[in-house]
Amino acid sequence: MFMIIEANDTFTFERKGEMDANNPVVQKWEELMLKYQKALPGAKKGEKWMMMEKIFDLHQNG
Repeated sequence: MFMIIEANDTFTFERKGEMDANNPVVQKWEELMLKYQKALPGAKKGEKWMMMEKIFDLHQNG
């Protein structure tokens, strides 16, 4: 499973984490998804998400 985030310059993962932690709907979803998600090899203990390297962009500039 992966997630793509398109955000502006004010986005931070820390703020997103705070907002998610305080959102009961997100917490319910996270609890459900834990049944289906598995940590990737090399993930730190408790690490659910890992950054990926962007290798392709479908958006055209100009």
